[in-house]
Amino acid sequence: MSRTRRPGPQPGAAMTSSPWILVAAGVVVMVVLLVVALGSVRGRRTFPAAGPADPVMSLPHVAPTPTAVTPTGPSPVSATAAVVPGLSPRSTLLPARPTPAAPTPSPRGVARPVLPPTPSPTPPSAVTGRYSVPSAFDGGFIGEVLLVNTARTARGWTVRAVFPGGRLVTAWVEGAEQGVFRFDDGVFTYRSGFDLAPGQSLPVRFHIERAGTRPVSCTVDGTPCAER
Repeated sequence: MSRTRRPGPQPGAAMTSSPWILVAAGVVVMVVLLVVALGSVRGRRTFPAAGPADPVMSLPHVAPTPTAVTPTGPSPVSATAAVVPGLSPRSTLLPARPTPAAPTPSPRGVARPVLPPTPSPTPPSAVTGRYSVPSAFDGGFIGEVLLVNTARTARGWTVRAVFPGGRLVTAWVEGAEQGVFRFDDGVFTYRSGFDLAPGQSLPVRFHIERAGTRPVSCTVDGTPCAER
């Protein structure tokens, strides 16, 4: 009679028979792997350590630029310049733009009155005259203009005397050829009928009524007469 041999317990049968043992073993393995992974990460530095931060530069205070005054009104000017990012701290602040100068009116835009040309002064006449009154009487007088040619050549002449309100009776030249005379609105004019020789002198006389003995003006070729 033979005996039947019972199989003995196989290895791992206890572990397979209890599932909680497998779960606990798996948790332990995972914890060990996590600890190993954290240790390897701390031992290595994947990223370099951050260096010191860039220094912060404070911008200088810019005083407000005064307002430029123009003839048409004040024009506001920006007080500070714009800051452009990305530049070096030494050149972060840009220089301010120059203030535009106040516009001045263009001389071409101003209408100026056109003035007449200034007449050149009349040169003194070479023939001079001296006024006098040889005789005076009731109601009139005899006036005289003594002519003298101071030039080196012969010269013509014109005598002009003003007697407001007067009346001319006659006029003549003593001892010489007669010229042409007229009297209009108190103005007596006598034009020579001949030229005075150099250094020559002669009197022009006229009879005036209803006027004073002194004329308002007396000229020879535009030059005032002297009096004697």
